[in-house]
Formats: sequence, structure tokens, C-alpha cells
Amino acid sequence: MTEQYHSTQQRISIHPSVLEMYEKIHADGISNVFDRYPPQEKIRCNFCLQGNSCQLCSHGPCRISDKAGAILGVCGIDRDAMAMRAMLLLNVMGSATYTHHAYQAFRTLKSTAEGKTPFEIKDVDKLKFMCSKLGIPTDTSVSEMAYKLADALIAELHHDYDEPSKMIQAFAPKHRKKVWQELAIFPAGVLYEISDATASCLTNVDGDYVSLAKKALRLGIATIYTSQIGLEMVQDILYGTPMPHEVEVDLGIMDPDYVNIVFNGHQPWTGFATMKLASEEKWKNAAKAAGAKGIKVIGSIETGQELLQRAEMSEVFGGLTGNWLHIEPLLATGTVDVFAMDENCCPPNLAPYAEKYQVTLVSVNDIVRIPDLKFAFDYKPPEAAFIAQKLIELGIDNFKHRRQKVQPTVPKYKQKAIAGFSTEAVLKALGGKLDPLVDVIAAGKIKGVVALVNCTSLKNGPQDYVTVNLAKELIKRDILIVAGGCGCHALEVAGLANPDALSLAGSGLQEVGRALGIPPVLPFGTCTDTGRISMLVTALADHLDVDVPQLPIAVTAPQWLEQKATIDGIFAIAYGAYTHLAPPPSITGAPRLVKLLTEDVEELTGGKVAVTDDPVEAANGIEAHIMKKRKALGLS
Repeated sequence: MTEQYHSTQQRISIHPSVLEMYEKIHADGISNVFDRYPPQEKIRCNFCLQGNSCQLCSHGPCRISDKAGAILGVCGIDRDAMAMRAMLLLNVMGSATYTHHAYQAFRTLKSTAEGKTPFEIKDVDKLKFMCSKLGIPTDTSVSEMAYKLADALIAELHHDYDEPSKMIQAFAPKHRKKVWQELAIFPAGVLYEISDATASCLTNVDGDYVSLAKKALRLGIATIYTSQIGLEMVQDILYGTPMPHEVEVDLGIMDPDYVNIVFNGHQPWTGFATMKLASEEKWKNAAKAAGAKGIKVIGSIETGQELLQRAEMSEVFGGLTGNWLHIEPLLATGTVDVFAMDENCCPPNLAPYAEKYQVTLVSVNDIVRIPDLKFAFDYKPPEAAFIAQKLIELGIDNFKHRRQKVQPTVPKYKQKAIAGFSTEAVLKALGGKLDPLVDVIAAGKIKGVVALVNCTSLKNGPQDYVTVNLAKELIKRDILIVAGGCGCHALEVAGLANPDALSLAGSGLQEVGRALGIPPVLPFGTCTDTGRISMLVTALADHLDVDVPQLPIAVTAPQWLEQKATIDGIFAIAYGAYTHLAPPPSITGAPRLVKLLTEDVEELTGGKVAVTDDPVEAANGIEAHIMKKRKALGLS
């Protein structure tokens, strides 16, 4: 390993395991994300970077250039609307992907209620809680409640404007609902908002940047309440509400002597089904007959975090490898038999890895396809057990070939973390009520809470550089972090979700963490858990009878990457949160839009955007915001 790879100028990684595997991949001459970044950096288009370009109609591509006298597109659209329209289309893609996940969740619950899946209702209390929130009778059978809840949640996706959404009425902060109504951003169901937003982006339809921004805010609210919260609550109902437990992460969890089936993406259905089937003696014996010690289910990125949040480490479940920039290094270890892909963050250039390191690539989702893919078992809830069996069969067959053809290389880096936090877990740790959390915040032992919900990107430094260093700055200042997404995996792999990391925290956070037995960073799950995190903040706001913008909280996405991150960020602004983003979104060439998002919107929703790639500067801004809110609440 060479020191240059640690440099912020060399866009590789801060994780030793990834650095070690990068050297192997590089030496093996295989295309990889780290080597593909520098050539692209040399040919970036400044018009695109600034949001001053449009390719949506045959008159284009249009560019805005004061020097050329092109201050409007051919159709007449200005630079602010051009940039906001492009951002809204990103939001639509992110929202659509979340909604795809949500629909899969709701149809899985419905099929389970009908007895058509290998799953069962694990959290009956959560089922009754959700039914009561949506006005569904709870004096019937578990199956009937589950069936009716699934139908109700599917209906919420399509909800129109004729009456308020039941999910928003049930789960939004009470003071926020009035603000959204006054601003005319109280939304319909997410599918309606996706349709409306997409239609608005057509050439010569909506050319006003303020109007487009309001549609983005409305779409963000709809995504959280009619997609994200419902899908996470359903996953809790099916697989158990997360509670804290010790887990293992990083590439060192890989054992080449096992049949290793890795689940990658965002949806956990086939992962849980395979874990259940792999526990049966029949399949254990089949693996041993092939020369393996057994079968391991391994989690990668968000699907892995969904498994990690709910499953204990066991003879079958092996833990989480890391975030999406760990994928190519993981495959290069020569330990993976099946790489099962279920949603986004399944990179398209994996076929060379499959050939070189003897990996069987499988899609288990109808929206995932990559070049040279040989196996696709598109998920349908009644076929979950069948797909699990096929994955195990493919894994055992692959093991026989892999062990003969590939010399495994496993980095000796493995980290323990405490995963499985949720609103219920936090309340349980606090004795069933929020008062102890309010008390330690009031006393200044915890200055505030920051939600770090993040991807990972090479745009503003090595893998997880800004994420991890910002987190260290925040906990040092007695600011508690609740984490979701690929950024959550970054903090787990970096050791910040381990109680030992309290030594890096301020004295107040250390005291609270040691008293409760928790780390300074609480893994709340995946990017879909933005909704779950909002439920904790909502509970705190309603408990204190204040609005969200009055709380000493903030949101950060210090290395955001893709479209789902943009809709989460837009929601945070509508929610009333100070929202730090890095790298800067492609709107810097739209001065009125920049002012709207970084200044003017605060007067409307109470939220606003702050942008910086520097971890210390970002922490300074977040801390100043938190201290301002503390002072307004009469706290020291």
C-alpha cells in the first residue's frame, strides 16, 4: 500500500481494505471506478457543472453564456429555471426508485398475508400500530390486518388531492402540516407527484424556477411519507423492528472456505429468504458435500444494511462489506460465489470481475440489468423461496469452480459496530420516553443531533474522506449523529459506530454514550431510513410542542452521489432542516436559484442549504446553527 493513495488528490479511499484491494485490481489490469475517475475529471463541461445546459428538445443542446450573448435557451428559458428543471428531473428519478422499493414492500406484505411467501409477521405490535394510524381495525386476525394495511399503503401511493394523505396526517409534525398547506406544497400521493413533476419538465410547460422548486418540495414530502416511511415500517413488520446488536463489517469478514452469496442493492426480500433457506440442514449438507464449510449470506451496501439492522451475526449471516465503492474491491477478493443485485448501486461494468474472479452475477429485480448478465430471477413475492433456492444452487456450483481457479485475497481488516437503531430502540434505551434525551440536550451534554444520510462519491475527495472527517468533527463537539445510507456504512467501517469511538467524542457525549452503552454514531439504516429518522425528529418536535426549524438539529450529505440523495435533500429543506450538501449540486450558474435555496427558502420552510467540501468548515456551520437554535430555546 502506498501513501499516495491516502492523498485527497488521489481519489481512492480512506479505508485500508479498499486501498489494499485497489492495488490488486490495478495490478490485474481491470477497469475500476478509481482509475475511471481521473480521465473524466479532465473533460468535465463547465456548462453542465453549473446547470447552464439543456438537452431536452431538438433545439438543443442549449447553453447559457453571457460572453456569447446566449442568456436564454432557444425556447426562452432562463438559467435559473434551466438548472431547477434539471434538478427536478433528478428528484423524479430518485423518488421513482424509492417508490419502486415501496411497492415491492407492500406487495410482499400482501402476499405474506395470503400465505404465499416464506416470510411471517415478526412484529405484530408494529402492524397494529400502523393499522391504528391509518384507521384499520385491529380486532381482526394478523393476516387480515396485514392484507388491509398493504392495500391501504398501495392506495397512498396513488392518493389524489381530494383529501389529505392519511400517511402525512399520521406521521408529519403537527406544526409542519400547517406550513405546507400555507405554501401550497402539501402533496398528493407520490405517484401523482412524480407524474405532475415530470409533466412540468416538458419543453414550454413550466419555465419558472420558483414554481419548479415548489414542485420539488412537494415531491420530496410525498416521497418520505407515502413511500419511505411505509416501506420501512412494512420491513419492520416482516423482519423485525431494529434493535441494537453487535455486528461485523469491512472486507475482512469474507471467508473463502464458505459458499458466499452477497446481496447488493436496496431491497432485502431475497436476502432474508436465502438466509432462512441456508439455515436448513439440507443446504448446509449440500455445501459441505461440495467441499465448503457452509453457506454465508453477506450484505453489501443498502441491502446489507437492511439485513444488518435486523439480523444477528450467525453461522449463516456474515455481516456487511461496505458501501458501493467497496463493490469492485469485494469481487476482487476472489471469495464471492453469487453477487445478487436487487436495485440501484449495481455498477454496469462487473462482467470483467465475474470472469477474472469467478463470480456468478444474478439480477433479482426487474429494473436491474448489466452487460453480459446470464441469470435474472426478477422478484415476485410468491417466488421468494424459489429464487433463494436457485441462488444457493448457483452458489454451490460456483464454489466448486472458484476454489480451483482463483487464489483468494482477503484484507485482514474487520470492524465491530453496533447496528440496529430505530425510534423504538432509542425510546427503549431512554426508558420509554423522550424526556431523558431532552434533559441531556438541555444540559448541553449533547448540543444537538445531526442526521448524516449520504452516498459516497469521489467528486470531493477519496471514498468517505469528507464523511468520516466531518463525523469526527461533529462528535468532538458533543453532537450526536444518526446515520443512514452509504455514509452509514462508511462510519461503521471507520469504527465510529463502535463504543470505543466515544474516546473521540466530547466529554458530554462521552458521558451520555457510556451511560447508555451506545456509540457516538447511531446506525439508523439505509437511505430509505430518512423517513425513519424523520419519525424520531417528529416525535421530539411534537413532544416539545415546537416546529422542526426550532430544534437544534441539522442534516448533512457530505458525499452525495445520485438521484435518491437529491430527493432526500429536497425533503430536508421542506422539513425545515439546515441541510449541508457536498459536493455542490450543478446549479452554481443559477444565481437566483442558489439564493433561493441557501437564503430565501429559510423564510418559507425554515430550512436551507449550506455547501462546502471542507469537513471543518461544514462542522463550524452546523455547530453555529445548532447553537443558534439552542439560544432561541433558552438553552445555554
